[in-house]
Amino acid sequence: MTYPWHLYLMSLVYILAGIMHFIKPNVYLRIMPRYLPKPKLLVTLSGFAEIFLGLGLWFSVTKDISLYGIIGMLLTFLLVHFYMLKGEKEAAGIPRWILILRIPLQFVLIYWAYSYLGDI
Repeated sequence: MTYPWHLYLMSLVYILAGIMHFIKPNVYLRIMPRYLPKPKLLVTLSGFAEIFLGLGLWFSVTKDISLYGIIGMLLTFLLVHFYMLKGEKEAAGIPRWILILRIPLQFVLIYWAYSYLGDI
């Protein structure tokens, strides 16, 4: 089945983001909330999740499951975004205004995924 180019773009975004978890794991470890156990494992699992969910968008049998997975993942990642607003150490050197803008961006990404459910 052929999908619109922007669904493939979404797929590529998540696949590349997932790959970055393995290329630059320290970036993700720095922003991992301290209250979560086994941060290295969580970075690895989230990287695999992004890659597999991105790949799942390519197939009609897994597209909607992947979209629900992406929405769930983005909602979960909101914990990280709010955690990073807690203080300078948690912000990992990222300016506060960028951290604040990332929160509505999460909802844009959630809507983007939601918009493909069932209709393609």
